[in-house]
Amino acid sequence: MAVEPLSQKEIEDRLAELPGWSLDAGRLTRSYRLDSHFAATALVIHVAQVQEELNHHSELTLGYDTVSLAVNTHSAGGAVTELDFELARRVEDLAPAHGAN
Repeated sequence: MAVEPLSQKEIEDRLAELPGWSLDAGRLTRSYRLDSHFAATALVIHVAQVQEELNHHSELTLGYDTVSLAVNTHSAGGAVTELDFELARRVEDLAPAHGAN
């Protein structure tokens, strides 16, 4: 994955393909609400597995029935890169299986 910072236009274009995700304080962010604490915990475990596969880690927060992510690329000076969007896309693929909305 590229670790070059994306332009504002590139970020906006990619965000248009990821409903629910936004740019907040220079990081891609998204929160999911799930049916139970168990479902939220299961999603966290699966997100952690994806992060290990990508060797790219977000701030991942587990609430009672919520999961929140915030990510940027530290090796690119804290900018948003294609790697952040790859993580976001992979999480979006996982979330429905856990009943996330």
